[in-house]
Amino acid sequence: VSNGANLVPGNEVRSGGFRVGVVDDMKPVQLPGGTVGAQLSLKLDRSIGALPVDSRITIRPRSALGLKYVELEKGTAREVIPDGGLLPAKQATVPVELDEFYNTFDAPTREASQRNLQGFGDALAGRGSDLNRFIQAAPELTRRLEPVMANLADERTQLPRFFRELGDTARVLAPVSEVNARLFSAMADTFEAFSRDERALQETIRRGPRTLDAGTRSLTVQEPFLREFAALSTDLDAATGELRRALPTVNRALEVGTPVTRRSVRLYAPLQEAMVALRDLARAPTTNGALRGLTATVTTLQPQLRYLGPFITVCNSWNLFWTFTAEHFTAPDNTGSSQRALFNSSDGEAPDSVSSMGANEFVHGIKGPGAQGGGIPQHLHGNVWGNEALHSSGRANCQAGNAGYMHSGNRFAPPEYGGRYDRAVVDTPTEKEFPNEPPIGPNYRTFNKQGKGTGRTRERVPEGQTWTQQPGGKGINP
Repeated sequence: VSNGANLVPGNEVRSGGFRVGVVDDMKPVQLPGGTVGAQLSLKLDRSIGALPVDSRITIRPRSALGLKYVELEKGTAREVIPDGGLLPAKQATVPVELDEFYNTFDAPTREASQRNLQGFGDALAGRGSDLNRFIQAAPELTRRLEPVMANLADERTQLPRFFRELGDTARVLAPVSEVNARLFSAMADTFEAFSRDERALQETIRRGPRTLDAGTRSLTVQEPFLREFAALSTDLDAATGELRRALPTVNRALEVGTPVTRRSVRLYAPLQEAMVALRDLARAPTTNGALRGLTATVTTLQPQLRYLGPFITVCNSWNLFWTFTAEHFTAPDNTGSSQRALFNSSDGEAPDSVSSMGANEFVHGIKGPGAQGGGIPQHLHGNVWGNEALHSSGRANCQAGNAGYMHSGNRFAPPEYGGRYDRAVVDTPTEKEFPNEPPIGPNYRTFNKQGKGTGRTRERVPEGQTWTQQPGGKGINP
């Protein structure tokens, strides 16, 4: 047993009110839970027979003076306890002793009970009519209370769990009790509004069970989503930490973007019209044909533009051509313009002369004496043709407009007679003729007072532009 309860050897063992044995011995033992209890040795009459293993004992008082006895309740199991066998402590009951009960009424408890009685007396004094009305309403109260209490007593209600969770809720809410107090104060206004329309509240309560049923079915369907959402929330934990550091930048972006968003509302109507027009264009039967034609046009133009583009973006050949052409056609003459006079000239004394409609050789292009019959060759320095604008490396190689002039010697004599000219690369094979020479470069440059270059046309094709050295060649992207 868990407690010897002041038993002594010689105390009776009774069953059904009849004496069937005595307590032979009692000693302290350690129980399986680690506590200290008592082990009773009982001597039983043979007339009681064998005891089933599910038999129970209860230690009961025999008198108010502290005399005890052991009450034996035989079990119904087929298996029996052998002579000298042990009955476990869980099958023994030690009730609260009378003296232990009286010990609860110590001096502080008796004083508190007196104050309670005085308070209850003061509360009930002069309120007989209220008590009568309560007694009158009590039958109806108990009638309505019976199904409520039956529902609460049902194991399916899990009332112990409810109070346990309620205690946890109170523990969690304790730090925010002041906030909750303000919350309930504010909710009083809401409940006041509810009380003014009892019918609406009744309808809400009436439809509540069906709403809960629908919610239960919906939550069953939503379970996969909620599971995935929980995993997403876990993954967002790290992002949430980063968001705190990013908030200043995000706030500035929102501050700038909010006025823009407000102004963008005015664009919605025109944008809608544009999208409608685009939809109509996409639905038009001729659109596909036009797109196919545009694709064919772009396919045809692309290799041409890849070749011609550098002549504009690097060499500026278009403007250079019209500069020379404008100068040529506007040069004055006594009989009109120089162009008109040169057309009518037939002077052929000098090779490569202007009057013979020549001047088509570059300054380094004369091989041998160029002054036949005393004429002075007039080599071309402003040529406007050339079959490439870029070196194979992508650097500018603007042949047109880059023919050189003599640096020293007789300016009217070719190189073979003492004149030294700037070299000019004039055609594609030039790279083979001068493998170690760099490309010519752009058409022109400007200088400052110290003679240093300050500006020029592009040194190379713009980054990202696809180009070819020859018409129809394979595109190169630097």
